[in-house]
Amino acid sequence: MLRKNTILIIDFGSQYSMLIARRIREMGVYCRICVLDDSKKNISRDLPQGIILSGSPDSVVKKDYQGSYNFIFESGVPILGICYGMHVISLHFHGKSITSNRKEFGRAELLIHRQCSLTQGIYDYLDDLGNSILQVWMSHSDIIADIPKDFQNFASTKNCRYAIIGNEKRRLYGVQFHPEVTHTNQGRRILSQFVINICKCKSTWKLDRSISHIVQRIRNRVKNDQVILAFSGGIDSLVTAILIHQAIGKNLFCVFVDTGLLRHNELNRVSKYSSKFDFNLIVVSAKNRFFIALRGIHSPEKKRMIVGKLFTEIFNEQARIRKNVRWFAQGTICPDIIESQSQNKKNIKSHHNVGGLIGLSRSLKLLEPIKNLFKDEVQEIAKKFGLSNRIIYGHPFPGPGMSIRILGEVKERYCEIVRKVDYIFTEELLESKLYDKVSQAFAVFIPVKSVGIMGDNRRYEWIVSLRAVKTDDFMTADWVYLPRKLLEKVSNRIINEVESISRVVYDISSKPPSTIEWE
Repeated sequence: MLRKNTILIIDFGSQYSMLIARRIREMGVYCRICVLDDSKKNISRDLPQGIILSGSPDSVVKKDYQGSYNFIFESGVPILGICYGMHVISLHFHGKSITSNRKEFGRAELLIHRQCSLTQGIYDYLDDLGNSILQVWMSHSDIIADIPKDFQNFASTKNCRYAIIGNEKRRLYGVQFHPEVTHTNQGRRILSQFVINICKCKSTWKLDRSISHIVQRIRNRVKNDQVILAFSGGIDSLVTAILIHQAIGKNLFCVFVDTGLLRHNELNRVSKYSSKFDFNLIVVSAKNRFFIALRGIHSPEKKRMIVGKLFTEIFNEQARIRKNVRWFAQGTICPDIIESQSQNKKNIKSHHNVGGLIGLSRSLKLLEPIKNLFKDEVQEIAKKFGLSNRIIYGHPFPGPGMSIRILGEVKERYCEIVRKVDYIFTEELLESKLYDKVSQAFAVFIPVKSVGIMGDNRRYEWIVSLRAVKTDDFMTADWVYLPRKLLEKVSNRIINEVESISRVVYDISSKPPSTIEWE
């Protein structure tokens, strides 16, 4: 049986399954993700050289196993189980899993007891006894109490006795941690050991990101139809606009909605982009419409749904004005889909631009040219268009805008406050030449009052939080250690220049467990 140069990822509902694929893609190896229900036919059709079993929000302890995964192990190829996937391997071979009283969520030090093919020569540092230590990211409640017969234990952490297990002869491995996230320092190398050295895959595959290929694909689909694009002016929608414009020219209409929830001077910035690329730009002023609809709403998900519903109404209206519009386009990218996916995953938060807007006219077909790309891949395309670094690496801004950077109810005066704070923070990052070293930075309005003093007077005003993160893919992120003097200057400016603020705090949570945006 001739195996294909492919890795099959069986997704049990992990938020990071696409991130596993991203890491394999970086190696130049083709991979496919499938859910369990489709995995049997995928194994038969793809004839992969290896299989990776993902993590899951579920617990193996609470599920009735009953040998339902037998066909996976009949494939005879190397298998790597990550977190939940590790427990699937263990249970299949009659190991025992339990729910631990001591859960692990976050960074952990992993001690390698003995080397195996998965970790050979890989470590972050050596301890005083010469043992290899790895810094890994844990996110689990279940642990393995007893490993299967003929399996060995290769590593442990303080709270997890069996952190890496395996059967070298059968090329079966399980890791309790997540090598796919950047928080596991050597995660890429561990995955490479499995894919390249154990599965013997060749680094011969390249994602076809050529502009001409994408443009031709759009042209073939759209033909002479007209397209309206949800245009925010961010890098995702801008690259989408340029690609579609190259394919169909003036048949593209870029619709920019002024929601009242935007950053400082956003409309002027978008107008400049449109003028440069000769887009048909349609500006819809809808501030009152959004503020009225959001009145009294506190739930983040409800706010996102309301914003999405209003966008849908506006785009439907714009489509009806132009009778030849047959397509609705948006700059959806891969991380948007992952976080919003609900079929097999626990929904983290809804992205109004995923899968087409709810209520969008049935006469409109969906066009998402970059939905399979990650942020850095979109940036690569932007470089080919000759866009400036400020545009390419400009910090992303969410579609729902300030509505999800205001905790609780959205009010126009709150928007004005957080917009000014955000502008000051950005201005100082640019001034200190740190803006480009931060992946995303913004302000969050906290509708809680705090006592302060200005002059000799007591102040009882609002709190804002500053947030700055560094990330490679926006699926995981670390908070940024900003210089104390910068934070001091930003805080001083905010309290002195923005009315109604008595306190400024700085968010030092990473993703996971937090998300980048607060809502």
